[in-house]
Amino acid sequence: MTTTHPSLTQSAPGPHSGFTIEALGGPTALLSIAGLRLLTDPTFDEPGEYPGEMFKLVKTAAPARSADAVGTVDAVLLSHDEHADNLDDAGRRYLATVPLVLSTLGAVERLGGTTTGRPAWESLDLTGPDGTVVRVTWVPAQHGPEWATAFTGEVTGFVLSGAGLPTVYVSGDNSSLDVVRSIAQRCGPIDVALLFAGAGVVPPLEAVLTLTGEEAVEASLILGARHAVVVHADGWTHFTEGRAEIEAAAERAGLRDRVTVLAPGAVLTL
Repeated sequence: MTTTHPSLTQSAPGPHSGFTIEALGGPTALLSIAGLRLLTDPTFDEPGEYPGEMFKLVKTAAPARSADAVGTVDAVLLSHDEHADNLDDAGRRYLATVPLVLSTLGAVERLGGTTTGRPAWESLDLTGPDGTVVRVTWVPAQHGPEWATAFTGEVTGFVLSGAGLPTVYVSGDNSSLDVVRSIAQRCGPIDVALLFAGAGVVPPLEAVLTLTGEEAVEASLILGARHAVVVHADGWTHFTEGRAEIEAAAERAGLRDRVTVLAPGAVLTL
């Protein structure tokens, strides 16, 4: 099923064949496509601790830009709402300012407001300021080994596509290369893969819950991506790999020119 939602902001027009990513820290990135501003997994808190019933998360770095500095966006692409490293307290407050939040079906029940969910492979169309349509397709994501998903919960990824636009995959907290293969088969080839990595490990699960550097490189090959951009590898203590490990994996695979680990505050135009 595909539905249409017009843009509710007046984004500045520009060349619509390109795609810009600004990393803000952790999983949070500001995307610009077809004149639309889209934000992934808002995390705008200052450093701090997030105790939970099963585990504690610790944030170690402030965002590159505050929520106020980011301003209004057309939509948020929220991979999941149940973990503070993907939606922290300031991020939750930010959602109240957003005209459209795309996330999981469970998040719709928990968050309410402007949150909209779809099952995997269903889509929704966003219309840019000049009438260009960006189709957002929900795609599967698996947060850790299959046995761990009972603890990590429901997660989604997204694919952005449209006439004359690059096809962009936003992985969310997916760690399964089998899932990546299914997305390549149904949505490929992918021009840009925005991959959440960091090899996250949260005791007591003792499982790798997001892509390792090696897996991020392999995912880019599976997808046939011309560019792989890695985020979600900084700012939290449970990330066991960072920029150095991921870049080394790309170097070993001979893909250093196609894999970019985007540091907070950096902007990449493709």
